[in-house]
Amino acid sequence: MIKCHLSELMGKKKLKIADLARETGLHRNTITLLYKEEAARVELETMEKLCIYFDCTVGELFEFIND
Repeated sequence: MIKCHLSELMGKKKLKIADLARETGLHRNTITLLYKEEAARVELETMEKLCIYFDCTVGELFEFIND
């Protein structure tokens, strides 16, 4: 299972989905799916924009959990 830490990163900065969408240019639906960990796939460009915005690595944004 892949866990997305977007909600934690957003919480630290007290960001709303609309704020992150405006700042990154990502679609609100994309952010919502990642926030709720319901996304089936993630584009590399999306990961890149989020990593740049939060100044983090892909490993800090996503985590593999072996069930």
